[in-house]
Amino acid sequence: MTRPRIAILARFAESTSATRYAAIVTARRLAEVVWAAGGEPLSILPVAGSNWDERLKGIDGVLMPGGADINPSKYGQSIESDEVYDVDDVQDDVDIDLVRYVFAKGIPVLTICRGTQIANVALGGSLIQHMDVPHRHVVNPVAVTAHAEQLGLAGATVNASCYHHQAIDRLGDGVTPIALAHDGVVEAVTYDSAGWAFGVQWHPEDNWDTEPGNLAIVKAFVDASAK
Repeated sequence: MTRPRIAILARFAESTSATRYAAIVTARRLAEVVWAAGGEPLSILPVAGSNWDERLKGIDGVLMPGGADINPSKYGQSIESDEVYDVDDVQDDVDIDLVRYVFAKGIPVLTICRGTQIANVALGGSLIQHMDVPHRHVVNPVAVTAHAEQLGLAGATVNASCYHHQAIDRLGDGVTPIALAHDGVVEAVTYDSAGWAFGVQWHPEDNWDTEPGNLAIVKAFVDASAK
């Protein structure tokens, strides 16, 4: 059976040991969990002004991964925290353009960490630029209060591996929270789209091989892409 082809928009990196120079990257564990869930992970280059009709031919689903911070100008603010890092306007513009395209076309989409933040911004929302207590290197149980079945979850609780210092503030149009952290931070959302469309603030790739719920979420996304 042919694996559904999952496009992962690559992230820019200033340098990597393997390339010696600037690179585009996809986290190895992210690609591996897509593969483990039955998908074929494919990294794609962020290119401004892309014709997504052409570039996504043969693609069954889109995964928007984690990454660096979004330029606050994208949600009507200036940089107000020294913690905002690695802003790249090309990356932001391509991310926003792609998620808007995906929602408009009803292509199955899973957003992770920055991916969830960029989707919220693309839909008119805003972010907290730096949390008083960042969720970095934190694993917490998160209760999913809605759509657990669509996410492939046998139970409502997932051990979420978090690594973020920003969070959703004002919700974008059609963005509905379905899980909150103990301190009220939005940890999972559903999007108003014709296709399967969910986002998590945590990183399911971190512990998918020890936390069945995280593999289940990615598998639900891959299965929806296969259809």
